[in-house]
Amino acid sequence: QVQLVESGGGLVHTGGSLRLSCAASGRTDSIYPMAWFRQAPGKEREFVARISAGGGTTSYSEFVKGRFTISRDNAKNTMYLQMNSLKPEDTAVYYCMVSIPRKGDYWGQGTQVTVSS
Repeated sequence: QVQLVESGGGLVHTGGSLRLSCAASGRTDSIYPMAWFRQAPGKEREFVARISAGGGTTSYSEFVKGRFTISRDNAKNTMYLQMNSLKPEDTAVYYCMVSIPRKGDYWGQGTQVTVSS
């Protein structure tokens, strides 16, 4: 069992920055690829960014590429999402996720990001 806890959300103005964190606890003896998703009101949850187990490979949705940076510190069992040049359309609840083979997907409770125009 793995528990994920997001933090770092808040209210910022357009063009501002936030850094989200996702702390993992529980069965963290192995490391796996992790990802950030987001869900805006009235919309489906969508992919934001993904990072490999070792952190050397990343991928981003077209909506955030060039503005957001995903990273991780495996020694601290923590993943990050640095969000720059935020836009009102980035407003959403942001979730971290880890997919463990033969165990399933684990999600955090989410952290709210609100970008005012």
